[in-house]
Amino acid sequence: MYLSPEKKREIFKEHGKSQDDTGSAEGQIAMFTYRISHLTEHLKMNRKDYNTQRALISLVGKRRKLLDYLKNKDIERYRAIVKKLGLRR
Repeated sequence: MYLSPEKKREIFKEHGKSQDDTGSAEGQIAMFTYRISHLTEHLKMNRKDYNTQRALISLVGKRRKLLDYLKNKDIERYRAIVKKLGLRR
């Protein structure tokens, strides 16, 4: 399994307030980013996997909504997470 509980704790510890803080916007955005990168690599090898493609589009939409929320709520936190994850060029 590509997303073990240890990997989840590591992501939330690095981007959230603590490893148990799974509700923060930064932690969720980081988790979605990790899953998006995994699915993107999968789709490069399996072009006709339309179910995975649909799941990827859904995850990108969820991450976009969280980023919009964070941008409206606290622009500094938004800029920090975008810079840390390298989402914008």
